[in-house]
Amino acid sequence: MAPLITREEALRLGQLTDREQILALVERAWEARQEQFGDATDMCSLVNAKSGGCAEDCGFCAQSRFAEAETPMHAMMEPEQMLEHARAAEAAGAHRFCMVTQGQGLSNRDFEKLLEGARLVTEHTNLKRCASVGHINGKRAKQLKEAGINRVHHNVETARSYYPEVSSTVRYEGRLRTVDAVREAGLETCVGGILNLGESEQQRVEMAFELAEIDPTSVPINLLNPRPGTKFGDRDHMDPWDAIKWVAIFRLVLPNALLRLCGGRSENLREWQQMAVKAGLNGVMMGNFLTTLNTDPADDREMFAELGLNIARQRDNGANPRPDNRSGRLAGETPDVVEQYLDNPADAAAAGITIRQWDPSTQLRYVAKEKRVPPRPDGAPNRWPERDAEPTPSAPGLAV
Repeated sequence: MAPLITREEALRLGQLTDREQILALVERAWEARQEQFGDATDMCSLVNAKSGGCAEDCGFCAQSRFAEAETPMHAMMEPEQMLEHARAAEAAGAHRFCMVTQGQGLSNRDFEKLLEGARLVTEHTNLKRCASVGHINGKRAKQLKEAGINRVHHNVETARSYYPEVSSTVRYEGRLRTVDAVREAGLETCVGGILNLGESEQQRVEMAFELAEIDPTSVPINLLNPRPGTKFGDRDHMDPWDAIKWVAIFRLVLPNALLRLCGGRSENLREWQQMAVKAGLNGVMMGNFLTTLNTDPADDREMFAELGLNIARQRDNGANPRPDNRSGRLAGETPDVVEQYLDNPADAAAAGITIRQWDPSTQLRYVAKEKRVPPRPDGAPNRWPERDAEPTPSAPGLAV
């Protein structure tokens, strides 16, 4: 589906600062979202299946070996551990689950573990399955599909013209080749990027229209959460109104993409997250992120439900479908015990059923890196914030 606005209009909208005009833009994006998706939602969750020690130099990432930032550090999870996280995600109300690993490729041994994890999640949950494993070729893409993966995530991160500022060790063209391999294997594509890396407004529009040319199934938007000790570690958070404005612009440029807000949403938007939902989101990343904690999934479900959006699991695509089919590879529909008891803990206890929820306070374990890290290949310094965050403004109520 073609963009609903031109590049020139997107550039003009990107310059808006008046809040009433931004609210009018939000309403326009909300109408576009409803026209394409109705009240459907697409809520994700992920597991950081292999963390820390990445050989690449992406300037936003604490997992880079060139960053001085602290980060969770662990080897590849066992398949059974991935399944445990998937079950927790399902209990929290997620519709899909992504297994994510650091770096631009996995060893054969680690890749086999991920494939087995995907098979277990396919067999034992009703979740849609996604993977984010760096660069892959056609052979590995087909193996992922055979293991039960439905969609593969691989971001372009930013506009092509700004990309050299983001990474000097991972080529932009290589990212596109991975996306092509995923599509040729018959898998859905998940391709997005990060805002507030220092790119210009023109480059944000550039990225939006580059994504429109790629035409991915899903577009995750991340808002930089500056990690002290990374190349972009001293950047300020985005103004919430600015972030909301750009979510709406991306919705109008990508009207048929499953648009979701992921990393940095809590830190940048704070109390204004529901406004961003109304600016055109299909869903958010629930649970924890790769190296940072997130909000309570119950709050996320409430945030969407208050706008009249359907967060419930549905059996299949029907008269009022969600954007995907949760039955996946299962032979047939099975009773969803988690859904039955998710919001009724007393009934669950009476039935002798324990549903494990996410506990953000215990999900991540940080370890300090060695004091000496190698210099960044691009010669840029790691940076640290110089001042405290600005006070949090109050958010307005939203009406549908």
